[in-house]
Amino acid sequence: MSLQLKVIIGSTRPTRQGDKVARWFEGAAREHGAFDVQLLDLVDFQLPVFDEPKHPRMKDYAHEHTRQWSTAIDPADAFVFVTPEYNYFPPASLVNALDYLVLEWYRKPAAMVSYGGISGGLRAAQSLRPLLSALNMMPIPQGLPVPLFNTMIEDGTFKPSEAIASGVKPMLDELALWAGALKPMRNSLK
Repeated sequence: MSLQLKVIIGSTRPTRQGDKVARWFEGAAREHGAFDVQLLDLVDFQLPVFDEPKHPRMKDYAHEHTRQWSTAIDPADAFVFVTPEYNYFPPASLVNALDYLVLEWYRKPAAMVSYGGISGGLRAAQSLRPLLSALNMMPIPQGLPVPLFNTMIEDGTFKPSEAIASGVKPMLDELALWAGALKPMRNSLK
């Protein structure tokens, strides 16, 4: 059985460019071949600021948007979060989406494709790691920062430099190792 990778677009900003980076990464992940890949856009889920009356660990969701988010996330074996850096931090939309769930993230590895100015979104990626760990995910050290990403958008398509493109394989190789290793631990919970 193939491993399932969910690539999540973290920004919901109307003028965002991360969807272009995420679509490129989705294609690169499909070419890699270790995963069945699905691209998820937070815009499609319309998650308001966390509004569930019960703690997410109960998995007793009152709202349809939460049930849809849970259904999309639960079958994943691994995640790649595509995140910009806003004020040295990931966007509130991504933090909010993570807070909606608990058990769906449990014992699953995650990597980050971060983008921004000269730092390539590294501060946002580093800020995200403690939250992922608190949700009992395994954020792997391998990530893919994309500095000055706007210079790589041509006619609405993200076209990475060779250096950035070469970072995909080692990140996905490591993510696949962790996803495979953690799967039996998740299966023991069922």
